[in-house]
Amino acid sequence: MKESIYITSFGNIHYWISKVTDKNKIQIVFLPGLTADHRLFEKQIEYFEGKYSIFVWDAPGHAASWPFSFEFSLMDKAKLLNEILIKEGFDNPLIVGQSMGGYVGQAYSQQFPEKLKGFISIDSAPLQREYVTAAEIWLLKRMEPVYRYYPWKSLLKAGTKGVAMSDYGRTLMYNIMMTYDGAQERYAKIAGHGFKILAEAMEANLPYKITCPALLICGEKDHAGSCIRYNKAWHKKTKIPIEWIKGAGHNSNTDEPDIVNHLIEDFILSNKFSF
Repeated sequence: MKESIYITSFGNIHYWISKVTDKNKIQIVFLPGLTADHRLFEKQIEYFEGKYSIFVWDAPGHAASWPFSFEFSLMDKAKLLNEILIKEGFDNPLIVGQSMGGYVGQAYSQQFPEKLKGFISIDSAPLQREYVTAAEIWLLKRMEPVYRYYPWKSLLKAGTKGVAMSDYGRTLMYNIMMTYDGAQERYAKIAGHGFKILAEAMEANLPYKITCPALLICGEKDHAGSCIRYNKAWHKKTKIPIEWIKGAGHNSNTDEPDIVNHLIEDFILSNKFSF
């Protein structure tokens, strides 16, 4: 994977890319969740590198993509992603978004429906307003102080054990969180701003319709918020196929990477994408 930098008016975005010569193939765009970074998909990159062109980033404000001004919306985030994909010649993107990455994928689909070839949600949820309560939106807008004043050691423990069930998944998330050891205010800002722009995108009440082939993946032990409830409702209303990952938590791609990798590959091989 080659690291590159995309310069924006908000700050610089670091991303990693690996290309194959066959342009008539799906190009996989991995989008990590809130406070996570490109390492979240290391098992997927290890599996798919050389088979497909792949992309992963440290989202704006996260890890290496710092300093960064928190003046952007979820739609802006999707626009920045689109600019990078255009720069890199990613004309056939399959977005694989975990948690917040799935919301970015839906914002991308809203703005660039003709570009998105496929969408896979991993432990994410629908962006439409109808799925969330007013109380949930109210809370999302007020999360920054919670992360700022929560004891760091307790936050570190909750952040690692709360999102993964496997030793590998928990160790990985611990290492990712330790990027912000001694910088809890920055961590709180990343989380608080992320939840705020998510709430604002929901309040916009846009269709956020997925018109391309799609797949929902969710861990059976995903206890992050109401993720399981959201996914059940999402699947029921849209009929998008769903795969429940036994024994996996919120980061199911780190708890059961082999299963998730095969689901992604089967999704690619079973759909006849037009280029």
